[in-house]
Amino acid sequence: MKFAMYGSGAAGSVFASYMRRGGADIILIDRYEEHMKKIAADGMTFTIHLQEEGEYRDITEVLQGFRTYTSAQAAFEVEGKVDAIIYMTKATQLSTAIQDSLPVVGEHTVAVSLINGLGNDDNLMKVYPAERCVIGSGVLGTALRGPGHCVSTPAGGVQMNFGAIVRNECTDAVCEEMLKCYRDGGCNAFWRRDDIYTYVWKKVIVNATVNTVCFVLRLKIGEIEADPYGRELFRDVIREACAVATARGTPLDSDDFIAHDHYDIVTNIGDYYPSMCQDAFNRRQTEIDVLNGKIAEYGKELGIPTPTCAVLSQCVRAIQGNYAKQF
Repeated sequence: MKFAMYGSGAAGSVFASYMRRGGADIILIDRYEEHMKKIAADGMTFTIHLQEEGEYRDITEVLQGFRTYTSAQAAFEVEGKVDAIIYMTKATQLSTAIQDSLPVVGEHTVAVSLINGLGNDDNLMKVYPAERCVIGSGVLGTALRGPGHCVSTPAGGVQMNFGAIVRNECTDAVCEEMLKCYRDGGCNAFWRRDDIYTYVWKKVIVNATVNTVCFVLRLKIGEIEADPYGRELFRDVIREACAVATARGTPLDSDDFIAHDHYDIVTNIGDYYPSMCQDAFNRRQTEIDVLNGKIAEYGKELGIPTPTCAVLSQCVRAIQGNYAKQF
């Protein structure tokens, strides 16, 4: 089975590396030409920043066998159509990415979004039938140290969730192959056969909590958790998001989420600046609109108060709109 990873920056490179490590036949498509050339020439340097007994150590290896392209058209001219295409762009870029990727998409190609945020399923289904759509997300930190070198910072427990919007023989085959490759590659992945939306919402809430608050406060996850005011911001986001998720048909208990899901993040990757902080450092647009912004939007539609998510969204939008002016 041939996979394409469309969008091979930090997260796409890490997710593809676990798959390649597990034996997947996978091509990379990304406009970052220097990155693509480096991987094609020297392989992907893949570092797992692993925590063991409270201390971190790096496991690094070079993965060979990737074929890389800077456009889907260039990939099609060599590879033809693929069996499954995994989208790992920014959520705000997904609609454009889907259109740009069509040269490698055949009538039976399964579309997979492992992108963080809400609404990615809707974007997929504007082009693909629901019977050919898989959604999910990873629960690990990702970064690029430079062209051809990606870093995974895994949390303990579950590291990847995915599942079909509508199960059938075609999506089952893709999910089964993904599960095998991720597991064999060292990623603790789970194929959620019957309830993927619970896990999509859980990842959204994790990101809406740690990404956004860390972005605004300019602190690591553990540093915020250690501060009483920061800790309460974390909890306010979780309470609002769980209320909205429940109202939209995915029941989540905020106290249980804080005690288990949030605790796991703080415990395992507390010494970490989330991806939105990396966006700030590099003066990039963030995914705030599909995280706290979307939670606040849903809350307004449903009549559920989301004051913390709304204010944090406004703060992030104001900051990213004025990077060059900040002291």
